[in-house]
Amino acid sequence: MTRRRALGQHFLRDAGIARAIVNLLAPTASDLVVEIGPGEGALTDELARRCGRLIALEVDRALLDRLRRRLPSVEVLEADARTWDYGMLARPPGGRVLIVGNLPYSVSKPIVAALLEARAVIDAMALMLQREVAERLAAPPGSKVYGALSVLTQIVCDVEVALRVPPGAFRPPPQVESAVVRLTPRATPRVPAAIEARFREVVRAAFSSRRKTLANALAGGLGVPLGVAREAATTSGVDPGRRAETLAIEEFVALTARL
Repeated sequence: MTRRRALGQHFLRDAGIARAIVNLLAPTASDLVVEIGPGEGALTDELARRCGRLIALEVDRALLDRLRRRLPSVEVLEADARTWDYGMLARPPGGRVLIVGNLPYSVSKPIVAALLEARAVIDAMALMLQREVAERLAAPPGSKVYGALSVLTQIVCDVEVALRVPPGAFRPPPQVESAVVRLTPRATPRVPAAIEARFREVVRAAFSSRRKTLANALAGGLGVPLGVAREAATTSGVDPGRRAETLAIEEFVALTARL
């Protein structure tokens, strides 16, 4: 079994969908593109025709060697996308830094986390994910799948589920549906830098027990007295009896400021 198969990767084989994914970012000869998990090269072929510089990150040595022989203009690196240093990327003069990838489902969340951490040097991303994960990233307040992942992504990026991809577009076909999410890092985060660390703690605590009311979840998750949690919610204009999944990001910001 290859490392790629062990990670649960399914190779994109539909050229039309590959073009549609690349079109989401519309790379030009001025742009630097990093492709995560090129696999057999369906996206790589399309990207190499359109962008100025293409770096491809691959963990499977056999696939890596094949791509290097077939596409010598592409910088194919043996690298783990979970730990690669995206922060060292530099924008080309007059161009953008774009990230494209068909992410292995089993490691998609740590890869997304690494990309969000390096968002200051990234202009836009188009990522193929398990449909459930893509929908969680983009979920609005009140949605059944709205949670900490939604909030912590949306405070730094505008998020859109741009394409839904059927299992038949891959080899082998996965057992689940896939979707492509487009993420655009925001010039100004929605949370003041001074409270961002605490904001993350509050959000994770609020969603730690989805069946509990907001005040009870915060008290348990943050280790504060229930009365303190209730007062913080009330004075920030939030009913402490609500559930976390009903709060908009702005309400979480106000709540954090009180806590």
